[in-house]
Amino acid sequence: MTPAELAETVLAAARGAFAAHGLDAAVLPTTTSVERPRNRDHGDYASNLALQVAKKVGANPRELAGWIAEQLGAATGVASVDIAGPGFLNIRLSAAAAGELARVVVDAGERYGHSDTLTGQRLNLEFVSANPTGPVHIGAVRWAAVGDALARLLRATGAQVGTEYYFNDAGSQINRFARSLYAAATGAEIPPDGYHGEYIAEIAADVVTRNPGVLDKPADDALEIFRVDGVTLMFDEIKTSLVEFGVHFDRYFNEKDLHDAGELTAAVQRLREQGAIYERDGATWLRTSEHGDDKDRPLIKSDGEWTYFAADCAYYLDKRQRGFDKVVIMLGADHHGYIGRMRAMAACFGDDPDQTLEILIGQMVNLVSDGAPVRMSKRAGTVVLLSDLVSAVGVDAARFSLAWYSVDSQIDLDLDAWAKRSQDNPVFYVQYAHARIASLGRNAAELGIGRGADFDAALLSTPREGDLLKALGEFPAVVAGAAELREPHRVARYLHALAGTYHRFYDACRILPQGDEKPTDLTVARLWLVEATRIVLANGLHLLGVSAPERM
Repeated sequence: MTPAELAETVLAAARGAFAAHGLDAAVLPTTTSVERPRNRDHGDYASNLALQVAKKVGANPRELAGWIAEQLGAATGVASVDIAGPGFLNIRLSAAAAGELARVVVDAGERYGHSDTLTGQRLNLEFVSANPTGPVHIGAVRWAAVGDALARLLRATGAQVGTEYYFNDAGSQINRFARSLYAAATGAEIPPDGYHGEYIAEIAADVVTRNPGVLDKPADDALEIFRVDGVTLMFDEIKTSLVEFGVHFDRYFNEKDLHDAGELTAAVQRLREQGAIYERDGATWLRTSEHGDDKDRPLIKSDGEWTYFAADCAYYLDKRQRGFDKVVIMLGADHHGYIGRMRAMAACFGDDPDQTLEILIGQMVNLVSDGAPVRMSKRAGTVVLLSDLVSAVGVDAARFSLAWYSVDSQIDLDLDAWAKRSQDNPVFYVQYAHARIASLGRNAAELGIGRGADFDAALLSTPREGDLLKALGEFPAVVAGAAELREPHRVARYLHALAGTYHRFYDACRILPQGDEKPTDLTVARLWLVEATRIVLANGLHLLGVSAPERM
């Protein structure tokens, strides 16, 4: 019996109790949940349903809990129900009902943990979106790991998700990038506001190789070539590094396309129709202050140039017109000020920002080694790169470590700790549990022992087996919660706890026969249980974009 099935059984028992005592069943919720008690002596699961509804029907909570317990105690798979405190239901399952969860997990396979909790939601998830003026740096890497994991979680819970990378290939920073490349190619000094690092010289040399004679052209013509080809080369490198990190986007969106397609003009027209536009001092302004922003925002400057915010407006409208119900944007710690203006902008379009816009802010990531900050990358000149992190700890550890922490917390990532092949390294600890199970399966096969088509679930009755079954039962709720709350770290922390539960089970419960012993029904039942554990570990690691190795 899964926790979800038990919760439905509790609700059915409540309906029966209400009917038997003439109470109004309309006050009962359509769904409920059960929780694992901290103290194992309090049972397998607990419910506070009686406490939730007793006041609504004028009943004593503890008395109502007793009525529900009478109904629940007769349900298949429930061994006993006790009343605790003011009206909590402490429930114990029969060993057979608890053990059946192993069959549920194995039968579901890769689908175990998936649900339809977010079915019907169509979300556009934008993350990373670093400008193509340099390689992917450590701040963007955090969003690469967390954003990709979040997309996987949202899809696993039924949402339709379009992942998107928005890159700014128009504007002043691109012009500075082009001037920096041109200076590097001609041996001139990089402009004070330009970009530095070895990658500038590398890309400049590539542009020259692709365009023989470019340095003989007039400066303006040469700059345009360095701008176009430089951005292309830089962005190709960015995309390659992300793919190598296991991150794939459904769409790469160019800001320049918004300009070329006239979408900025169309957005301003839509806002004008909403009565949200006015003219002042020769500029065009959006009335964002009427919707909680600290001031109104210009869309078109007095010289006729578009502002960056105008492109933000057009891009938001473009996403909404593509049919996305909600626009989810993941931004760095220096973008807190964007929240108010973006929400106000959505309201200016006539949308409810609580329903159509969600902005997630990620905090800073610092890398440390030997207790000291990691030296800046020579290639980038000023920042630590994705490649630096991957070189230090590998893709799996990099992704798991960045997903390990809540995104609203600043982290100091200890490269030495995350590179260790020891139980102190969370990703190693989890992957080792999976590899240990895979090794056990190979050993079983060598002994000619298989799981077969069936097993006696009632044999999984020891406390360590019960702990493992309960942990496996939590996985769907963990996935649903991580998706709903946008917190992939819940999955990483769950996997670490599950690995610990498995290791303790393995140490206490012998699985394969030794010496001349023959396999028993208990051997088969435990093979089902460990396979269920392997599936959950693999499914959880997949949701984080981390591999589940069979050998370590």
